[in-house]
Amino acid sequence: MATTIESITSTIFTGQNDPSYIPRGPVKAKINFFRDPEDGSKPHNYVEAPPEGQPQRNYGHDEIEIELQDIRDRESNFYLDKDAFQAVKGIPSEEKDFTDDEHIKSTYYPEVEKLLLDNVPGAHKVTLFDHTVRRSNPDAPRAPVTRCHVDQTARSTEWRVKLHNPEDADELLKGRYRIINVWRPLNGPVQASPLGFASADTTEDNDLVPVEHRYPHRTGETAAVRYNKGQQFYYWSGMLNDERLFLKCYDSKDGVGQRVPHTAFVDPRTPEGARGRESIEVRALVYG
Repeated sequence: MATTIESITSTIFTGQNDPSYIPRGPVKAKINFFRDPEDGSKPHNYVEAPPEGQPQRNYGHDEIEIELQDIRDRESNFYLDKDAFQAVKGIPSEEKDFTDDEHIKSTYYPEVEKLLLDNVPGAHKVTLFDHTVRRSNPDAPRAPVTRCHVDQTARSTEWRVKLHNPEDADELLKGRYRIINVWRPLNGPVQASPLGFASADTTEDNDLVPVEHRYPHRTGETAAVRYNKGQQFYYWSGMLNDERLFLKCYDSKDGVGQRVPHTAFVDPRTPEGARGRESIEVRALVYG
């Protein structure tokens, strides 16, 4: 195998000495896993500011060091029906700034809808229902989330179908329905706060804990994740702006990968002076 400049760089530098260094390959990192509320109450989390005198969330976390494998150059080994995640490369976009929500909806949403219809077998209808832009700076409304979680549960997915497709929800719920998030960086290649994700094939149902996700006017449900040594975590090193990661949160079909626990994590190899990660995640109901 020929020696590349990147392989020389990764041998010479640990990350701290070269601000352009992109960490690659297997890595050991600390992940925040769910710890039960001390008072035994039902776990909950407030999406916005909590009521006065109440904490943002009533459960804790256990920081556990795990090993994450890099899927770079073997992306095709992983797919939604087995792992509940899938990598797609070489996707252009007309949206460049990602600063105006309405412009994102009018320009980027149609691209995401087409991407899902083209790449998710059986999909015949897609309803995009929200998105989140995250930026690693103190002034950003949303920063990378460093707690292992799944965005939806079986129950909240059914609620989403009824909320976002009320006119034909009864018929849609008779068929296959999924929630798939489409994740991408905005300032790749990613050096800091990469996204880690665990294959559904290695995640047990008992690893997942329903959490009330409390909005000002309604309550949804997400899932926190308990550590299990059988879980196999991955990440996609140096993700580029034309790369997309599908993250399945729920699938109504039996016998397939149901959901993918995921979290941002601190890569100990991230160089000093590296740019903070910026990303967008669009959430979609996928039917068929």
